[in-house]
Amino acid sequence: MAKIIVVGSLNVDITAYASRFARDGETVKGDDIKFGPGGKGGNQASAAARAGGEVCMISRIGRDVLSGVITDHYNKEGISDKYLSRSDSLPTGSAVIEVSAENGQNKIVVIAGANSELSAEHVREAQEEFKDCDVFLTQLETGLDPIYEGINLAKKYQKTVILNPAPLQKLPNDILMNVDYFTPNETEAEFYSGVKIENEEDASRAAKEIIKLGVKNVVITLGKRGVYFSNGKESFSVATKLLKAVDTTGAGDAFNGGLAVALGEGMDIKDALKFANCAGSLSVTRYGAATSGAYRSEIKEMMKDFYGVEIN
Repeated sequence: MAKIIVVGSLNVDITAYASRFARDGETVKGDDIKFGPGGKGGNQASAAARAGGEVCMISRIGRDVLSGVITDHYNKEGISDKYLSRSDSLPTGSAVIEVSAENGQNKIVVIAGANSELSAEHVREAQEEFKDCDVFLTQLETGLDPIYEGINLAKKYQKTVILNPAPLQKLPNDILMNVDYFTPNETEAEFYSGVKIENEEDASRAAKEIIKLGVKNVVITLGKRGVYFSNGKESFSVATKLLKAVDTTGAGDAFNGGLAVALGEGMDIKDALKFANCAGSLSVTRYGAATSGAYRSEIKEMMKDFYGVEIN
């Protein structure tokens, strides 16, 4: 079993479902509302656990009623809450999400809350966990200090680093140069490369520009078009199975959680991307963020069915 350490955000998602998005100044009648665990870090951790990984999550929550939504979910999923520190002054992070029934797309407003207090010291407290982990996975929904510390510890113990650069922001070279797998979507890849991506040729040009920044492997997620990979020497695309989407909120996070597990288990990059694609594709067929992650048995079935690849 691969051991994955995740440093990142934990939110409670308040998700409203409607037939379509409201225009400016318009009120639209909703169909349903749900409260559930989310945050990019939490989504990735949950996806990795369901995909078969042993997950250590390092994050920060409040002492409010919303924190119970987080801890209840983690207990149910078998993820340790040992490194979930609590703030005395800020509430648990939250997100207000609109989901359109027309196409499953979403609009999100995030309130950082206690996530903004996550520090390098909180990450250092988990240093022992880094010694025997396989992959360190992180994103950009917290401050950079805990991300720096996580990367430094991962490199100290020669572990694989995956950085999902979302929400996008400019990153210093000393972070990028220590990233093994950089996993932007199309919008993020355009931000870091300056190349607008409309086809595979554009993805290739964007990957080349991103590699110049110092990252070792670039994985650009292209939604329905699958994923494009390049390490500067080898480049290829991996198609994904198109499934009817009801909620795309956690798809990218499910992909990254799946990728972390696959790489941690030692899969070659092509099979790892197929595994991650399956995790991401399955997540859009169900509602929620952290709760939409696919279980390993489902991923195995799709791997065999769509790609003809059998895994344990």
